[in-house]
Amino acid sequence: MTAANSAADGGAPVAQKGPVAGHPEINWTMLLLGFAGMVVGQFMAILDIQIVAASLPQIQAGVGASADEISWIQTAYLIPEVVMIPLSGFLSRLWGTQRLFLVSCAGFVLMSVATGLSSSIDMMILFRAIQGFVGGAMIPTVFAVAFTAFPPDKRVTASVVMGLIVTLAPTVGPTLGGHLTEWLSWRWLFFINVGPGLLVLFLVGRYGNFDKGDPSLAKGFDWWGLGLMAAFLMSMQFVLEEGAKNDWFDDTYILLLTVVAAVAGPIFIWRSLTYRQPIVELRAFGNRNFLVGFIMTFIVGFALFGGTFLLPLFLGRVLGYSSSEVGTTMVVSGLAMFATGPFAGRLVRKLDARVLMFGGFMLCAWGMWEARVVTDDWGFWNFASVQAFRGVGVMLAMIASQQVTMATLPPHMVKNASGLVNLSRNVGGAFGLAILNTSLTSNTALHMSELTSAIGQGDQAMRNMMAGMAQRFAGSIDPAASAMKAIYGMLQKQATTMAFGDAFALLAILCAGAAFVTLAAQPVKAQAGAPSSDVH
Repeated sequence: MTAANSAADGGAPVAQKGPVAGHPEINWTMLLLGFAGMVVGQFMAILDIQIVAASLPQIQAGVGASADEISWIQTAYLIPEVVMIPLSGFLSRLWGTQRLFLVSCAGFVLMSVATGLSSSIDMMILFRAIQGFVGGAMIPTVFAVAFTAFPPDKRVTASVVMGLIVTLAPTVGPTLGGHLTEWLSWRWLFFINVGPGLLVLFLVGRYGNFDKGDPSLAKGFDWWGLGLMAAFLMSMQFVLEEGAKNDWFDDTYILLLTVVAAVAGPIFIWRSLTYRQPIVELRAFGNRNFLVGFIMTFIVGFALFGGTFLLPLFLGRVLGYSSSEVGTTMVVSGLAMFATGPFAGRLVRKLDARVLMFGGFMLCAWGMWEARVVTDDWGFWNFASVQAFRGVGVMLAMIASQQVTMATLPPHMVKNASGLVNLSRNVGGAFGLAILNTSLTSNTALHMSELTSAIGQGDQAMRNMMAGMAQRFAGSIDPAASAMKAIYGMLQKQATTMAFGDAFALLAILCAGAAFVTLAAQPVKAQAGAPSSDVH
């Protein structure tokens, strides 16, 4: 469903006072073209989180980085981004949405080019960090515009468009990145942003005058609040990103930053609740639906990024698929989400959003539960069923949770609330990856121990297998050692497969639990033609 459909649904312009360029009548051409430009920018910012995932070895070789250093290509992008996402609400009120988005997009494109031209890992990490920080503002501002500039009967359509972007971008990112690196070079993972970025700058600069800023907000800017928020969010993100690979609290830096986050977080919350002009307005949490929606969005992030992380990792690590083969297998998830979007938009207009959230999480849980019995013999069609259920479920849950979260908030809270919602999804994804990584590591070791302990010293079947393997490696220097190594590899593969099954089951249980949390929300139903909440 495209933005043009919104205009078709709406017919003649609707008289309304609102934040659409401050006019009493909505100019649909301006609104749709400006919003389309913002959506493209949002897609770029989310896509860039995952687009390098399949090409890290090529980037590592290109800039001469070590295995430890190359992981910072993603970490350096994500850590500053989590600061900008909630900060964007304040900056949008200060400068206006259009100016903030243009600055964000221009900085993002410039840093993309600088990252692509980098000749060392240090340069790349620096430019990548700035890219993540400035680009972070393009994600939540789109949500704010969707729930303030559009009349109520068109907000569901805008939510569907955003839902497609948020779900498809991380799904297609690794596949697109792998093909770009194969066809051109890894530098084009960053250069590719130039064309869409220029389009965004034109559309938003020409048509995106949605509101006006309030320069008076600059007086009494809460620098202490900004510092506390940065310390809290950046420390937490670092711990989540790097904790699993550094044995968590056995690592001094992980332990230190955990303490920083634990101290800075509560102080930041106190500061936000007591300061007259806080960086982030937390009073939205007093709205029960926003609180439930915030939790649901966190779990959507867990399920979205967790599923997008687990399946490609299994296909590459266990089945040995190439990036193109992974992309072919993963396409089912993207197609399922894309096909579900328009139907989700129709359903959320007719049904209680809580019903859709419940159904979406249960479908996602069913898909993940199917994968708990995954084996190294699974092929395309086995994974297709898993991805179809998960894709449909995530899309339904996301569209419905957006309605539950934002529909009952007063307009003046929407900008800050959109930053908090997007932060919730990103942090949920970071928690998901940290938990799943830890689960894979610990359960692989556990299953390996179980498999090896089940083989007795005098096990006849094992002795026969060893003898057969030794015959196969008769031409090697040490046939017995080669046979032992081969058998160890087989056991390791089996243990890893079982650990992935456990991880899929964990995702399933979490999604099923989330389905019942949705029932705590108050009833919300999108009403076509309902009075606009933007009228003051």
